[in-house]
Amino acid sequence: MALRVDPFYVNNLAAAVDQSSSVEATLTNELSSGLRVSSLEDDPVAAAQSELLSSAISKDDTYVQSATNETARMQVTDTTLGDVVTQLTSAVSLAIEGNNGTMNAANQSSVAEQLSGIRDEVVSLANTSYMGQYLFSGSKAVEPFTVDSSTTPATVTYNGDTALQYVEAPGGQKIQVNLPGSSVFGGATGALTVLNQLIADMAGGAGATTLSNDTTALRNALTQVTSQRSVLDGSLSMVQQTSTYTQTQVAQLTAQQGSLVAADPAQVATALSSSETQHQALLSVMSALNKTDLFDLLQ
Repeated sequence: MALRVDPFYVNNLAAAVDQSSSVEATLTNELSSGLRVSSLEDDPVAAAQSELLSSAISKDDTYVQSATNETARMQVTDTTLGDVVTQLTSAVSLAIEGNNGTMNAANQSSVAEQLSGIRDEVVSLANTSYMGQYLFSGSKAVEPFTVDSSTTPATVTYNGDTALQYVEAPGGQKIQVNLPGSSVFGGATGALTVLNQLIADMAGGAGATTLSNDTTALRNALTQVTSQRSVLDGSLSMVQQTSTYTQTQVAQLTAQQGSLVAADPAQVATALSSSETQHQALLSVMSALNKTDLFDLLQ
């Protein structure tokens, strides 16, 4: 005689098998993915906190990338200004040499030619571009400086603007990352204008007082360049420092997020083993029941 099984028992047993299968699948997925929380329903609180951390990490990563790009450009700018300082220092030496009281007209003309070469090199440096962007044109995509040598002295035109550019650190601090050319080279007392005046006076055989005044003006222009370079170097240091700090923050936030959603492999493996054992036991009970009666009861 076939064993008759209580329908209530059978239904509970079937539900237990389904539940066991679901738990086993969940644990298997956790073990393979390494994640305890992969959707909102797994743990609403942890999932919400993880989303907030993801947003903060994304913001920090964006800043680090921007800081990396700006650091590279600022380093090129600093190197360029270093070359400008070298050229202007040489110009000061030539100006002193050309006004030492022993130079004749031909000698001074030769000095003027050398100064013209330095002026042209400074203009070239002032028009340096990096990754398709001029370093000293402000916010404009134009070559910053043009020189008209048809006048005496030659005239310089600044084609950029005075716009300052900034990056904003995650803490809200704005850091200047550019130097408009007008603040470095331009203006009536800027290096290019002063060089042009010195060249004209040297070539024209100007008196000692005039050349001395030109030399003083050139020294002041050199000071202007070095002062602006110091501004840039301060910004460069700040960008690098905030980027390093932000990278540390990203690592900490990532670890914090991991602790929220990551699964413990050892615990999951133990739980999975236990679940598999329980599931097999339930299947064994199902198999031991009278299949025909069980089928009838489930109709």
